[in-house]
Amino acid sequence: MYGAIILVHILSAAVWTGGHLVLAVSVLPKALKEKNNSFLLQFESGYEKIGIPALLVQIITGVWLAYRFIPDFSQWFNFDNPVSRLISAKLFLLAVTSALAADARLRVMPKLTEKNLNLLAWHIIPVTIVSVLFVLVGVSFRVGWTF
Repeated sequence: MYGAIILVHILSAAVWTGGHLVLAVSVLPKALKEKNNSFLLQFESGYEKIGIPALLVQIITGVWLAYRFIPDFSQWFNFDNPVSRLISAKLFLLAVTSALAADARLRVMPKLTEKNLNLLAWHIIPVTIVSVLFVLVGVSFRVGWTF
């Protein structure tokens, strides 16, 4: 069971992080250069169908894995324990991702025009960086990097 959960978690991370990397290094620069929000809207409409479920799967499997490592939720924020620090880092990155995503969805996207594409870029770039950090912290569980 553990191996299957890890596999699903990693595949979901690949979808989430890979999608954001494509968005940040391919779609966003083209949209900004041509001042055309349709590239972003088109990408979002397709990616959202797999990106959001991938993020939800990561959350579910991530909580399951964290619980498997440390069954006492109160210890997830025990900064004396290196595994707890990693779990805390993942939860912090999730909070940042959630805040940026909510702001983009509720405030930026409904008013997106060619004139305010930079505002969306200021959401896409940090979410992409955070998604890569998610991967780095996840790798840390396996290779023993500590913070």
